Amino acid sequence: MSDSDPVVSALHEGMRRFLALVAEIRPDLHRYCARMTGSVADGEDIVQDTLARAYYALSEMESVPALRPWLFQIAHNRALDHLRRYERRMSQPLDGVTESALSNESDPEESLAIEQATRAAISRFAELVPMQRSAVILKDVLGHSLTELAQLMAISEPAAKAALHRGRERLLALAAASPEAGGLATHAVSPGIARYVTLFNARDWDGVRALLAEDVRLDLVSRAKRTGRDVASYVTNYSQKHDWHLTPGWVDGREVIVVFRARGDARPAYFIELEFAGGRVTTIRDFRYVPYILADAPSSWREVFL
Repeated sequence: MSDSDPVVSALHEGMRRFLALVAEIRPDLHRYCARMTGSVADGEDIVQDTLARAYYALSEMESVPALRPWLFQIAHNRALDHLRRYERRMSQPLDGVTESALSNESDPEESLAIEQATRAAISRFAELVPMQRSAVILKDVLGHSLTELAQLMAISEPAAKAALHRGRERLLALAAASPEAGGLATHAVSPGIARYVTLFNARDWDGVRALLAEDVRLDLVSRAKRTGRDVASYVTNYSQKHDWHLTPGWVDGREVIVVFRARGDARPAYFIELEFAGGRVTTIRDFRYVPYILADAPSSWREVFL
């Protein structure tokens, strides 16, 4: 079915209206999910899953809930499910903790903890156990109250306070033990990425198309998915951008292509992930329509991008 089909058209219009409704919440959802997973790309996967589940759940509700806490509850549960798949179980349970964990915390210490959490690289949060990770992100990065922490995490307020306290201490200890490097990391660029970048920057669009496998899969994140011949229009759309510039880069330890909308820009706008087989591009994951994808990683930027 095509978008001209009335049923498909109605579904697409409903999704567009829903995405417009949650547009202001999405960047904060991503900040939370990226830190929970330790990856901006995996964080966006959780955001997409959260929004899809929320959209279809609305059809069964009599009224629209308060969107922000509802979406964060879904995102929190999806992030924990994501972590359980890799960690198998939640570590360091918080049952039976007392309310005294933060009772002596002063305002200067609070400010220091918030500054530390805000400046920490996204990947560093992955070294906290999930409950501590969630508490620090919600409180110190996103500014939620302790009461909201407890509600979103479905735990008692004393347990939320204890998780926050322990998470702050752990984050501070990690920063002291391994200060973030200030220099540029060097990485070897794979031949496929180098070839794609060279052809794009030379505006050799026939060459770019020739790199694509016949069954190439495109995920234009938050916008469309295409396969095979339908991906040709994706290259055509880029051919109309005369000043855009690509360069190899790394995000979350993954080799990617970062996109500058102009050569003089100080930092890229987003990135593209490619997968290769037999020298041909088999998968493209393009974050062009997720404008916040790299906005929240300044502290690690110097380390991972060339």
